[in-house]
Amino acid sequence: KKKCEILQMAVLNPNTAILDETDSGLDIDALQAVADGVNKVMDKDKIILIITHYKRILEHIKPDKLSILIDGKIALEGGPELVDELEAKGYGWIENEPELKPEIK
Repeated sequence: KKKCEILQMAVLNPNTAILDETDSGLDIDALQAVADGVNKVMDKDKIILIITHYKRILEHIKPDKLSILIDGKIALEGGPELVDELEAKGYGWIENEPELKPEIK
């Protein structure tokens, strides 16, 4: 089903796409196929928003920008390097950083 969604995205060729939990329930091979499809569709003139809770898909698709939402608000933004920091620390530290608190209130 997920691979079909990526194929549909490739055929329709939208300027903007939102992929919600695209990596959910995929085995390693299917994840690679989905990531390959997304990478083929991506270009500098398109916006592809990938919503995920896991690093897995981001090992295959390198984001230009990462945004962390807490309570529906952007609490932190960064580049691809933020993926490894989140993997090491989890999400809890973001709420405890004093300089971030004004942004998430």
